[in-house]
Amino acid sequence: MAKDLFSSHPPTTPPTTEEDTLSALRLIRSPRVGATTFHRMIDEHGCVAAALDALPEVARAAGVRDYAPCARDTALRELDAARAAGATALLHGTPAYPAALAAIADAPPLLWAIGRLELLAQDAIAMVGARNASSLGTRMARRLAEGLGHRGFVIVSGLARGIDAAAHRAALPSGTVAVMAGGVDTVYPTENLGLYDALAETGLLLSEQPMGMTPQARHFPRRNRIISGLARAVIVVEAAEKSGSLITARDALDQGREVLAVPGHPVDGRAAGCNRLIREGATLLRGVEDVLTALAPVKDATDPNRGAPEPAGRRGTSQGARRAHAATAQGEPPGSGVSPAPGAAAEAPARRGSGGAHPASASPTPAGGRGGRAGVKSGAQSKPAPGDVTRGRTAQPRASREDPAPKRRDRASDAGAAGTVDAPGDLHLRILSMLGPSPVAEDQVIRDLGAPTQTVLAALVALEVEGRIARQPGAMLLRT
Repeated sequence: MAKDLFSSHPPTTPPTTEEDTLSALRLIRSPRVGATTFHRMIDEHGCVAAALDALPEVARAAGVRDYAPCARDTALRELDAARAAGATALLHGTPAYPAALAAIADAPPLLWAIGRLELLAQDAIAMVGARNASSLGTRMARRLAEGLGHRGFVIVSGLARGIDAAAHRAALPSGTVAVMAGGVDTVYPTENLGLYDALAETGLLLSEQPMGMTPQARHFPRRNRIISGLARAVIVVEAAEKSGSLITARDALDQGREVLAVPGHPVDGRAAGCNRLIREGATLLRGVEDVLTALAPVKDATDPNRGAPEPAGRRGTSQGARRAHAATAQGEPPGSGVSPAPGAAAEAPARRGSGGAHPASASPTPAGGRGGRAGVKSGAQSKPAPGDVTRGRTAQPRASREDPAPKRRDRASDAGAAGTVDAPGDLHLRILSMLGPSPVAEDQVIRDLGAPTQTVLAALVALEVEGRIARQPGAMLLRT
């Protein structure tokens, strides 16, 4: 009789003890278990312990033989590595987990965090853009990040070079969150070692990947949906037609967030993606006031629930924004989205400290995630990106000439790198990457480069003689 009265599944019980945390970690690190499968198992079985116990039988029913969940020792090693790195586990369903992210359909079951957790309780704006950003683009990113920070918003981005790094640095005094594609203890790219340290002290670092995980190309689309999920709106500053930033814009529209884009020169390839977003209905962004105006209809400032997102699947955007969503999906490989910029996946990260050992399972991106993004078969382990350094031995080939040599975290080497001067060829490439069809002041280029003035002036003369840049009245420079 009692069984008849309580035949339905018990209500979901959030993890509350260290043993629950260990069970949740084992469940999400198990082969063939992604965010969607994790949440479905919890809904069906009521708690993580029961879901973990039922997993082998579920796998057998699906035709998977000799299935074994993530071993307890493997999960314990990841917990030990997290403690050594100073990382905190944020589990879905607990008060510390960000409410905005919890509302999306494929919310990460577990996040590792280093830094100020209180930043997750504030309203956030995401800012993404080109890695090879122009001088105008980085200046715009800094201006927006500073202005929005003064208005009380936390800036969320991906710790990449270019627009991401500029936004993080500008928002450090007011609050910024970096969502990482690899482990939260793995610095990527290595040129952002100093920024990583600053974020660990005054900002917040987040990742759903295992401790010590080297970022792979497949991790970036999964990271992007966390960036947009944490924010009320996503700003795209510079983006090419096939930019990974458009994946974040598409995720934002799926999640009911606002999308804003900074327009650019029609013949500048770095502005093509932004211009197309605007043409298809995204909000044209000129400054901070445009952001506030775009957010006003979503939630009134007097609303006590201000900042809470709409449930996943409910689209709070305009018809034009829906057209922008359709446009971002054009020309992308089915289910996988757009890969990061060339050379991005091959950049080898640096590890934070010496305690971030790889878990034995080196869990891959979970299968069954949103949009059909594929995981890795059972038992597969992630391989280090080309150029990764392990105990002084470097795998070949190197990623690219613009990427710094991958290395373990070493403060002495950081100090030495800070004093290096670009070779003439490298300086020419940096100057060309900062210039576009829109004129930029010569003194602004010198300030942005941070190199000796005479060295920059000599490089500018050489590029002008080669016909690669041109001067205009008022000491303005543009790329020909």
